[in-house]
Amino acid sequence: MARIGEASAPVATSDALARGRLRASLVPDLLVEARRIVSTVIAGWHGRKKRGIGENFWQFRPYVQGEAMARIDWRRSARDDHTYVRDREWEAAHTVWLWADLSPSMLFKSKSATVSKESRALVLAFALAELLSRSGERIAWPGLTDPFSARNGAERLASHLAQAVSLPAKPDLSGIRRFSDIVIIGDFLDPVEETMAWLDTLARHGARAHLIEVADPAEESFPYAGRTEFTDPETGEKLTAGRAEQLSEAYRNLYAARREELAAWCKRLGWSYTVNHTDRLASDALVHVHMALTAEGHGPGGRR
Repeated sequence: MARIGEASAPVATSDALARGRLRASLVPDLLVEARRIVSTVIAGWHGRKKRGIGENFWQFRPYVQGEAMARIDWRRSARDDHTYVRDREWEAAHTVWLWADLSPSMLFKSKSATVSKESRALVLAFALAELLSRSGERIAWPGLTDPFSARNGAERLASHLAQAVSLPAKPDLSGIRRFSDIVIIGDFLDPVEETMAWLDTLARHGARAHLIEVADPAEESFPYAGRTEFTDPETGEKLTAGRAEQLSEAYRNLYAARREELAAWCKRLGWSYTVNHTDRLASDALVHVHMALTAEGHGPGGRR
């Protein structure tokens, strides 16, 4: 599917170094915005803790016949007529990988949007890094960092991105294995078959993916009429439509079909698919992804 660009919008440079420098200059402000958003959703954020094997106390609960006597907490049980078991919190090495598409198509910003797709994608990545780090999760960016655990995870991730001279268009995902989650943020405007082929390694390895489609409102509604020049930000190729409104219905149908096919594929795998528009709140996407991350997975990619 071709990317669209308004005639009035500047064509993105193909020089990866120039784009990297521009991104580095924006990272501090995007990190501040991410932390602002985190402050609005942190009250409802909680980790994936559950009962199981571990060292940290979780809760007292009534003893059930058949359980090992060694699990009874006799001190707590002595306080009343009931027998209580001390449950411990389940702990397991777990990593949430974060990746945002930083290709030229993500620089697009129409007059209806408040930010570019790239800015929104990075804010979402930094906000998730902040929330996950506060929850004690390990985070990583494929092709950029190894998994690490730190309270300042978002700041560390932002620093790595600001210093990166160039990044692969699509990272190698073969190192992401079962019991890991990965949040992938992009516009997903490549042909669906290409996207599925790239993500197939995650499905084969049993990892669970959460896709966030960042969409500019103009890309979805196609509000163009009359003579309009469209530019592919990836290749620089141009297309001039004499009466752009005649393309509107066919374009919207193709755009919606791409999203529906990809979302249905993710659902079959037990993955999540969230759409976030750049004229709406970034926090909306965080809430949806949080629900998906904390849910028990079902299907080939889910956690059982």
